[in-house]
Amino acid sequence: MSSTWELKEKSTGELTTTVEGDAWKAAQKKAFGKLSKKVNLPGFRKGHAPEALVRKQISTQNILMEAIDEVAGEALSDGIKEHDLWVVSRPSLGIDSIDEDKVTFKFTVTVKPEVKLGAYKNLDIKKDDAAVSDEDVEAELTSLQERFADLVIKEDGKVENGDTAVIDFEGFKDGVAFEGGKAEAYPLVIGSGSFIPGFEEQLLGMKSEETKEINVTFPEEYQAEELAGQPVVFKVTVHDIKEKVLPEVNDELIKQAEIKDVETVDAYKEYARKNLETSKANAANQKFENELLTAVTDAAEVEIPDVMVEEETDTLVNEFAQRLQSQGFSLDQFKQVTGQTDEMIREEMGKDAYNKVKVRLVLEAIAAEEKMEISDEEVEKELETVATTYNMPLEQVKQLISKDAIAYDLRIRKALELLKETAGK
Repeated sequence: MSSTWELKEKSTGELTTTVEGDAWKAAQKKAFGKLSKKVNLPGFRKGHAPEALVRKQISTQNILMEAIDEVAGEALSDGIKEHDLWVVSRPSLGIDSIDEDKVTFKFTVTVKPEVKLGAYKNLDIKKDDAAVSDEDVEAELTSLQERFADLVIKEDGKVENGDTAVIDFEGFKDGVAFEGGKAEAYPLVIGSGSFIPGFEEQLLGMKSEETKEINVTFPEEYQAEELAGQPVVFKVTVHDIKEKVLPEVNDELIKQAEIKDVETVDAYKEYARKNLETSKANAANQKFENELLTAVTDAAEVEIPDVMVEEETDTLVNEFAQRLQSQGFSLDQFKQVTGQTDEMIREEMGKDAYNKVKVRLVLEAIAAEEKMEISDEEVEKELETVATTYNMPLEQVKQLISKDAIAYDLRIRKALELLKETAGK
């Protein structure tokens, strides 16, 4: 058995393998044996007729086609080993030539693409400061006040920013009321930006029971095509005007929040500071990682096969469907509500899929370049961590997750840590 490998575009190439001699003869003999069992000849039990008679019933072409199944898998496997190919999708089989003396297969094989790394060490990227200031803590207290604030009706006041105006409104285009443009006793928070740009601003200064015409223009990208980019007039009547009255910051307010072991203002400040420190540190670290990965992937050159992006897209779509299901929705329901099609969802997720694949390939290349190895001890420790995290027996975890998968993840993690350790220096 001999083979040749020719790499073409997008990490796809042709693996040509030839099977001949005793191996090919043996395959034909085995193929004939299988086919002969299916031949019926008068006067003979099936599978017991003389070979000479049976051969007259089976064409050489049928024997050769059956023999292909006997050797194609091994020919592919041997060719992959001979040329040390990292196959990333199921190869397709083609027959270049075939006769009783030999068969030549031409497999189309997509392999892991070669990555040409750019700069990845000592990048001029620094992690943001994650320090928590007293002002940050005070802002958390204000947020708590907002949560328990009361809305009190202004008896003689005017609409101001931050107020809730209870309004009736009806919209007209060219003097004709349009569908969906009318509501009564609608509570609108002024400054929330929940209405068409310019609408809330024109309510400022209005008094209770005052009526006014408001002129606005719908955004160009508005979902209703007949209104997109069009000027309209809203007839608006303000009824109640409610202002937000914040409660006093004291221990009673803290108790209303019902936070375990937090019942005083000082305790809440400590609790808020710890939460902010954690969230700001996580956000800073995530931003730092994203900037590093963007820099190293932008600097790297790699031609990613379409099949790798398609497979990653499949994974992302399945994960999205599972998240929806955990929230009590199906993917079909999501499509009905949003008006999106399978193609639209895949197109959107395909962008993330491409980036994820490129990041993974670049980190793999960095790990290879740095000759990063993972010891058996490191794998065992990670398996123990997984078992502890998910409260599962260690042996069960070992059955569910292969050591190779753990070693791969640890190697990728080491490559990322190298980026972080050397950055900003």
